[in-house]
Amino acid sequence: MITMYGADWCGDCRRTKAQLTDLGVEFEFLDTAGSDDHRDKAIEISGEASIPVVVFPDGTVLVEPSNDEVAELLGALDLLP
Repeated sequence: MITMYGADWCGDCRRTKAQLTDLGVEFEFLDTAGSDDHRDKAIEISGEASIPVVVFPDGTVLVEPSNDEVAELLGALDLLP
């Protein structure tokens, strides 16, 4: 399962969330604006206060990824439906 830490006010988060949804990829969205725990975990994982933080099943972490970076990793991990 992919886990995405982000916030609805964040343009990059909305873009990445839309990409995963449009591709039909299952993911869990954890709102960093609504939860200090989610915010703190995202910072712990990425080492910085930037979002989105996307954690893939193999442990790979992308921070503020481009659509191309997300698509490339989804293909490499065979996660596209």
